[in-house]
Amino acid sequence: MKKLTLFALLLLLAGGTTDVWSCTTFLMSGKNTPDGRPLLFKNRDTGTLDNAIVYFTDGKYDYIGIVDAKESWKREVWGGFNSAGFAIMNTAAYNNNTGDTTKLADREGEVMKMALATCATLADFEKMLTDMPKPIGVDANFGVIDAQGGAAFYETGNFGFRKIDANDPALAPHGLLIRTNFSFTGTPNEGGGYIRFAAATEALNLALAQNRLDPQYLINSLSRNLTHGLTKVNLREDLPANASETTFRNFDDFIPRTSTASVMLVVGAAKGEDPANAMMWTLAGFPLTTVAVPVWVSAGKTLPAVVSMKDNMHAPLCDAAMALKRQLFPITRGSGGKYMNVALLLNGEKTGFLQKLEPVEKEIFRKTTEMIAVMPQKGKPQKEKILEHYKWLDSYIMQSYKELLGTEVK
Repeated sequence: MKKLTLFALLLLLAGGTTDVWSCTTFLMSGKNTPDGRPLLFKNRDTGTLDNAIVYFTDGKYDYIGIVDAKESWKREVWGGFNSAGFAIMNTAAYNNNTGDTTKLADREGEVMKMALATCATLADFEKMLTDMPKPIGVDANFGVIDAQGGAAFYETGNFGFRKIDANDPALAPHGLLIRTNFSFTGTPNEGGGYIRFAAATEALNLALAQNRLDPQYLINSLSRNLTHGLTKVNLREDLPANASETTFRNFDDFIPRTSTASVMLVVGAAKGEDPANAMMWTLAGFPLTTVAVPVWVSAGKTLPAVVSMKDNMHAPLCDAAMALKRQLFPITRGSGGKYMNVALLLNGEKTGFLQKLEPVEKEIFRKTTEMIAVMPQKGKPQKEKILEHYKWLDSYIMQSYKELLGTEVK
């Protein structure tokens, strides 16, 4: 969420963006989902590629958040949800503070941590923003859902915010709102992410048309979307015959990017439902080389070890995904880092990294869906079921990466 130089802004207006701070997000009202549960999604791009999941107990509400693997994790959270069923994420906007010379900036992570610790509803978040000393130090689209049926983006600058309500049919006919790196109420034609916005809009409109709003489909259709929003180049077409047939393709301006460090998809509690039923799917690391892992606040401090922060502040699965990613992008000099060897990711023999991981993730979704179907709605039995599932997840993911990819998750 850095302030942009004139040069960087010109790059944004030209249709590209700097690789970092280029998140792609959406939210959907529970009024428009098959099960009444709201959705909150963030494909996170950042300059800190090591991300982890942390369980916090330092506020009015316990919460789980995505953090950078560095000391700032104690004061900044980049998306998450809490025990009240409140969830939040953000994108940098770059067009809410046009002409503002305020030097205070980059406080989005602090704002989200404060919200997760203290807010239960959209009204709580609005009051928090209103009461905060000005300037706030942000230029962002904050996406928020709660367990009362609320779902909205808050296009926020240093001195105020504008609410875009997903429950307003005039603004969101299907309850869906998408944001990249510009605010709709900010200065027109500034900001960035217009190409990714087009790709996300096409993918989500197709999901709506097909009534495919399940987490597995949504994660794959966005964070593993390999169709360029402008050129329509599809990296899944014309695949190399095998993994040894080195084939480099440009990887600029897709939804997944070289700067993508994690993904979150919160499935909130339906209105009137126990907030404890809210949960989050998270991808720790580069989305093309990692797998989705579910977490619940209601299960307490213990999280799956593969996505949890270790003593070195790293998450094992993120480290493993990063090691595989380095093989996909072996050229480090000049602009070589923009080019991916597609043969190692996808190929005609189906021996690419993503092709090997797809059945692993499919099994994770299958087992998780099976567990949720028989899981008690609240209390100790629910917690025990989830913790048992976490143990299976850790074992299955570690074994799968070692056997299929020769990569240790440790």
